Amino acid sequence: MVLLGVLLIIGGVAQVVQSFAHRGLPLPNQWLSGLVGGLYILGGLLLIEEPATGSVFITAILAGCLIFAGISRAFWAAGHRTAGGWSLLAVSGIFTLLIGILLYMTLPWSGLWLIGTLIAIELLMAGISAILFGISLRNRA
Repeated sequence: MVLLGVLLIIGGVAQVVQSFAHRGLPLPNQWLSGLVGGLYILGGLLLIEEPATGSVFITAILAGCLIFAGISRAFWAAGHRTAGGWSLLAVSGIFTLLIGILLYMTLPWSGLWLIGTLIAIELLMAGISAILFGISLRNRA
């Protein structure tokens, strides 16, 4: 969470600098872009100050996004029942909805392990893909 906070601060500073570097944009757009960058900086500082609370908050946002995505996907599939494969899309939407609900129901405890688990899965996938890419390059040579 601290690393994510630092990355948010770096991204926020870049956003603020970029927003006022372009003189051709209308002034309200520059200020809005600068405000978003300031919010990134504030969010990064809050994550650094309270990493446990930040992880619970991010997990709650993720749960809400999964719930919304699941509902949207299920309704989209129901609206396209004439297309092939709509049932698989509906099952995917229902599965996403259930994961979001389960994450929300297990807060705050899920916030303490979920982010680390997702990062671990990402690192494993990156490592496996790098190994497979290297093997494929070796086989080409």
